[in-house]
This record gives sequence, structure tokens and C-alpha cells, in this order.
Amino acid sequence: MKLLQDILYRSRTKEISGSLNIEITSVAFDSRKVMAGSLFVAIVGTQVDGHDFIQKSIDKGAVAIVCNAMPSEVNPKITYVVVSNTSEALGYIASNYYDDPSSKLKVIGVTGTNGKTTIVTLLYNLFTELGYSVGMLSTIQNKVNKQNIETTHTTPDALKINDLLSSMVDDGCEYVFMEVSSHAIVQHRVTGIQFLGGVFTNITHDHLDYHVTFREYINAKKKFFDQLPANAFALTNIDDKNGNVIIQNTSAKKFTYGIKNIASFKGKVIENDLEGMTLKVDGNELSSLLSGDFNAYNILAVYSIAILLEQNKEEILVCISKLSGVEGRFDIIRSTHGITAIIDYAHTPDALKNILETINSIRTHNEQLITVVGAGGNRDTSKRPLMAKLASLLSNRVILTSDNPRYEDANKILEDMRKGIDPAKKKVLMVIPDRNEAITTAFNIAQPGDMILIAGKGHEKYQEIKGIKYPFDDKRIIAELMDTN
Repeated sequence: MKLLQDILYRSRTKEISGSLNIEITSVAFDSRKVMAGSLFVAIVGTQVDGHDFIQKSIDKGAVAIVCNAMPSEVNPKITYVVVSNTSEALGYIASNYYDDPSSKLKVIGVTGTNGKTTIVTLLYNLFTELGYSVGMLSTIQNKVNKQNIETTHTTPDALKINDLLSSMVDDGCEYVFMEVSSHAIVQHRVTGIQFLGGVFTNITHDHLDYHVTFREYINAKKKFFDQLPANAFALTNIDDKNGNVIIQNTSAKKFTYGIKNIASFKGKVIENDLEGMTLKVDGNELSSLLSGDFNAYNILAVYSIAILLEQNKEEILVCISKLSGVEGRFDIIRSTHGITAIIDYAHTPDALKNILETINSIRTHNEQLITVVGAGGNRDTSKRPLMAKLASLLSNRVILTSDNPRYEDANKILEDMRKGIDPAKKKVLMVIPDRNEAITTAFNIAQPGDMILIAGKGHEKYQEIKGIKYPFDDKRIIAELMDTN
């Protein structure tokens, strides 16, 4: 319970009607979660406008309203606070309500198109191995020390983030590693959080259904670094062509990591196969259980962050060498028949290209590479033909199938993908809308020694169709096929 006047700090108040000296029992931006004594923050969302639910919130017991404009009808028993931007204000209000938990933690935010989940998970595992109490916010799961907490978004809403950070403070966590999505930056979900460091992995074609242009997408990522304080560090992948652009205006201390270019932290791949790889990191040889050039960048980022957090170099290298991969990220399953399946979350053209090129650099090419891939519905449609084209160019056989169709017709999505297939490549193509059937077909046509890539869903345990999430697990399906055939 907090006084309203104490939780409005930094919220850019423009107008007030009513008393600020009232007790607030909870904060909500969803009217369904309002209860007696709540502060309701009216957010303008992508689907609905919270201002339309102000009266409903009052009827449910809200005693104060934060809004972008004063309502035409004002209840004299209710306090109304007009702010410049309610989404931004919610970030500060959430932080204030939970006693500014990020100021009591060392919070590192990782942003970029690909690699966020792997880097954050490896950091969590590394610092746990180093003996620290650690929190994690990621696409796959949120963790407060050893406790797993279900996740629904790459980056939760501002209230949930601060609630989790508060739990981490209470549980004695020292470090927190979190994914920071472009949506979260633009929607102010991380506003009010004090970051000790920010990390940029890369930026490629994604989320243009939301950001509209690639420039807007870049600017969303850049905004995160523009807001870092001078006592923080900004670490960027210098091999990405936008790596310098992202951090050019930050006040934070700048550092770079890379394999191709001169960098603060330099890496080089020495050997690479399905069992793992050997790297040279800042002149030290490092063996890893992870495979692929993309994972070389992830490992290098993790090493760089640990050094910037003043950890012992030798201990870092020893611990990193023990770390295994992340579920659904280059996740390898082998059958007794000699068939190798790889489950990966790759759902952008660049991520798919990276995975396929890695597999092709490792395999003998005496075997077939069969790729099963789809594209999500109600998302950027322009990447669909690109992904199909890449799959056809870098695989021996391609099976196009459904991913998460959401509210779109799966057949329409597949038709969009087919447009990217060169006519000369159509003989290697199969289109099977049912994802279970597509995975089963890939296994059935595979011969001993062949490799199957199942791309797009990775760790997900559902398939979203018409607003319903049906149980579905790529890894379980392929594992059962390998056990029973």
C-alpha cells in the first residue's frame, strides 16, 4: 500500500483533479484486474484504449485514474491525474510502487533480433555457476534464483517486471539478466528500470508488422541505449553493420565484441562440429558444447559481459566450457538409425540462414538435409517468401508447413512462402499444412545419416490457431518418432 503522491514521481504530471494524499492498494492497467483501492492507468494499446474502461474501473473500486486527457465527466470522489504519456508513466509508477527494485540489483538488458534468449540463459547459468544469486527474464522462462516462473512475453509488462524484480530483491539476487524486446522499448515496459549494462546482438529483418520500417525497428533498439546512464556500459556486436549506429548517442561506456573486426573483445572459431566448437577468446582457447558461428557470437558476448562485470577471466572460461545449449536453440536429437534432428527457434530469414549455413558447414554433404519450416500468422508477411527461398537454396528437401497461424489461414501463409521458391527448386518442395504430419513425413523420408531441421517454434509447447493455444511440441514429436520407428 502506497500514497498516490509517492508513486507518481517522474510520471510527467500535467493536471490533477482530487487529492494525492490517498492510499493505493494496487496498480492496474487492465480494468479486469482492478479492485477496491486500485490506481487504474489508462493505456492506449494496439487493440483497445484503456480510456474506454475508466468508468468500469471506477465501478470496480478504483480510487484514482492516470490518463492522457481529463474525462468529460469527472467523479468528485475520484482522483484524476493527467500525464504526457500513460505508457511511460506506468513504467515509473510500477517502479515506484515496488520501491524501485532495479536500483538494488545489477540489471543487464540484452536486445537484438537474434541471440537474446541464448545469451541471457547462458549468463544466468554462468553466474549461478560462479556462485551468485541470479534472476532471469527471458522468452523461455523467468527465474528468481532456482524458482521457475511462467513467461508469456519476451519482456513482460512494466508491472510484472517490477513485481519480479521485487521478488528477486527479496530472494537475495545480486544480478539480473533480461531480454529487452523492441516492443518493450517502444511501449515503455522497461521505462524506470535502472540498467547497469545494455547489450546489442544484431539486427535483421523482423517485426516490421509492428515497426513498419526497418529504420523504425533500428531506432527502437537504439532508444534503449540512448537512455542508458553514464555509469552503465553499452556492449555492441561490431560485426553487425548497425552495431556502431546503435550505441553512437549513448552516455554509457562503450565496448565492442566481434570475430571479423577489431573489437574490445575478440573471438575466432578454430573448430566447429555438431559436438561443439573450439574458440580463441581474447587469446585464450575455449572449448564449448555449443555449435555454430552464431553461437560463437553468443559465447563471446557472454564472456565480454562477465569481464565487464569484473569476474575472474580464468573462472569465466572454465565455467563457459561447461555450459550446455538452450532448449529449442540448435537442439540436437539423434536416432538409433543415424538420423539427426535439429530443433531451432529460427523464425526470421537471417536466423534461418545462420542455422542452415552452420549445418552445411558441419555436414559431409553425402547426406540429405531436410528442412521443415513455416511462418507465423498476423506478423510481417514480407519475410515469408525469403524464408522459403533460403530453405530451398540451402537444403536438399524442403517441407513447408504451418507455424503459429494465429488468426490467418495457414494455406494463405504457405502460398506466400511458395512465392519465394525458384521454379527450378520446386521438385525438392513439399507443402504439408499439418505440422505434425510434416515432421512425421520428414522423418519417414530421411535415410540413415540424413539431417532434419525443424525450424520456427523451438521451445514452444503450443500451436496458436484462431486465438487458441493447442498443445504442440516439435521436440516431443521428433523424439517419439525416433524412439518408435
